[in-house]
Amino acid sequence: MIALENIIAHLKPVKVVGSQGVTVKQVLSFDEANTDPAVISWVNEKNIEKAYSAKAGVVMCPDTVDESRLPAGCTFMLFKFPRKAFSELLLAFFVKKRPGPGISKTAVLGNNVKLGKGVFIGHNTIIEDDVEIGDNVYIWHNNSILSGTIIRNNVQIGSNNTIGGVGFGYEKDEQGHYQAIPHIGGVLIEEKAEIGNNTCIDRAVMGYTVLKKNCKIDNLVHIAHGVVVGENSLVIAHAMVGGSTIIGDNVWVAPNAALINKITIGNNATIGLGAVVVKNVKDNETVIGNPAKPMIKIG
Repeated sequence: MIALENIIAHLKPVKVVGSQGVTVKQVLSFDEANTDPAVISWVNEKNIEKAYSAKAGVVMCPDTVDESRLPAGCTFMLFKFPRKAFSELLLAFFVKKRPGPGISKTAVLGNNVKLGKGVFIGHNTIIEDDVEIGDNVYIWHNNSILSGTIIRNNVQIGSNNTIGGVGFGYEKDEQGHYQAIPHIGGVLIEEKAEIGNNTCIDRAVMGYTVLKKNCKIDNLVHIAHGVVVGENSLVIAHAMVGGSTIIGDNVWVAPNAALINKITIGNNATIGLGAVVVKNVKDNETVIGNPAKPMIKIG
């Protein structure tokens, strides 16, 4: 049980409406049928009307809520950004603390591996020769981090990933048979980038495949050789990014999108759900469909 007063002190809401002398035992999605006073939930601007139907518990909501319509018997914490506050609530009070720095006994480290301070490497993870890992990097279980990979500070990598594998690059010989092109480059993962689970990020033919600062790669994503993913960009589950594609900053690549090789996605662009992108995308543009085309705004 957590005293609501402690939560308020940590999150510092704009305002609290209702009793502050309650305790919280669990977090649940908002349910207007809830009658448990020890449940905390949240609503955002899009579903703010739900707040007016609450029967019990603590509700985190936008500070634009109409206080005159808030029902008695509940406690409401008002925030400018309630979703962000809810995330902070989970991290501070409900998320199981991750393990401290250390290297599992079942991990395998190659020669000339450079490790920074505060690194965690999980079970059965293989770090090949000549890998560089910065400070406060967390690499979870069953990963293969192959030689030539550079990981900067504060990067998080989930489980079951292959980083630095050889890309799918072939040329035909004189007999018309496909021959693999050697890949002698690496992968560079910059500060605060995050990678989910079951993802493949291929090494470049030359130079680096690059994940820039604070970009986020979801589960089951394929990043091909020589790709650059820009700062603060998100690539969501089941997306495929073809070789040598350049993704700008603050880009959203939706689930199941496919980006052909050697194109450029501009800054602040949005790639729609399941889009098949075969041409360059301009800054601030949203593309949808197969083949992907700019979305036309009506009205």
